[in-house]
Amino acid sequence: MQTSYGTNEEPAVGTLQRLRQLRRRYVKKAGKRGIRKLGDFLGRQSLVGDPPVFEAATFPFLEPLERNWEAIRAECETILQAREHLPPFQTISPDQAKIASGDRWKTYILYGFGYKSERNCARCPETTRLLETIPNLRSAWFSILSPGYHIPPHRGVTKGIIRGHLGLIIPSERERCTMRVHDRVCTWEEGKFLVFDDTYDHEVLNDTDEERTVLIVDFDRPMRIPGAIVSRAFLQGIRWTAYVQDARKNLHDWEDRFEAAVQRADAFHVDADAPGRAHDRQERDRPVQ
Repeated sequence: MQTSYGTNEEPAVGTLQRLRQLRRRYVKKAGKRGIRKLGDFLGRQSLVGDPPVFEAATFPFLEPLERNWEAIRAECETILQAREHLPPFQTISPDQAKIASGDRWKTYILYGFGYKSERNCARCPETTRLLETIPNLRSAWFSILSPGYHIPPHRGVTKGIIRGHLGLIIPSERERCTMRVHDRVCTWEEGKFLVFDDTYDHEVLNDTDEERTVLIVDFDRPMRIPGAIVSRAFLQGIRWTAYVQDARKNLHDWEDRFEAAVQRADAFHVDADAPGRAHDRQERDRPVQ
């Protein structure tokens, strides 16, 4: 007699999956309403005002990164040598699927909501050293935008953090590579930070035939004590949601694949160089006539 396993479980698993998706959509919808109210409160608690775009000098701890931007870019360029293995943004964070599609917006995450990617950071030691000087750093990653790509309008999660973009590789026609934040149209400059509040509606357009790469950093907004306490509690709560935990798992899975791909590439280069090295050894060991 043939026995069939799993047939009764499959519908149950499918139902459970749908229930989880419905719950997640409900939580996101309810969360957005609460986040808007929280944002109004945190905006009033801010010690640096509540503008869409800030002067970078408002945050002097960013200056060492600007001063050492070329070292950061050099490490980024090493990562970009394995560009084809870098993940699209939505591969790591599925919640970004509405604003990211295909593989034309790639990321290399160093920190995410307070979690450090040890292996990724190990490949960028100088960048990591500089990032660790930023007080209350929340997230940091390289953001690589393909030519002609448009990130549609969207908003960030909380006013409790402020975002900075350090220009690393900027198209030569930088006036055609822009970010609109609320009613401000901004451009990037290599070695300079563009600092803004990402809870304002913003969108990005790279209307050039060159790639745009920046280092993104998120850090705590300076606030009065009541606002700081509420913000930290909120951010701690976010760390345990599916929004962060799913992305964390996806990042770990991708790190394994990326490391394997890099090792295969290194092995290929070693094998390709072997005949040349063998010839060099023969020449070196040849007796002197």
